Amino acid sequence: MAQMTSEELQAVTKELRAERELFLKYRNFAKITGDPTVRGLCEQIAAQHKNHYDMLLQNLN
Repeated sequence: MAQMTSEELQAVTKELRAERELFLKYRNFAKITGDPTVRGLCEQIAAQHKNHYDMLLQNLN
């Protein structure tokens, strides 16, 4: 893989933060809702954001 420019690294870092924040928010939403359907959707969305985060992090290594 080619060396990343500082701008590219900053963009990936920003995306990592955003994906982590979304993962944590949806995971918390799932914990506090009383509706099983909403809980399931929040857990699914949280898992998607966790997957995005993991993929970005893996591409940095």
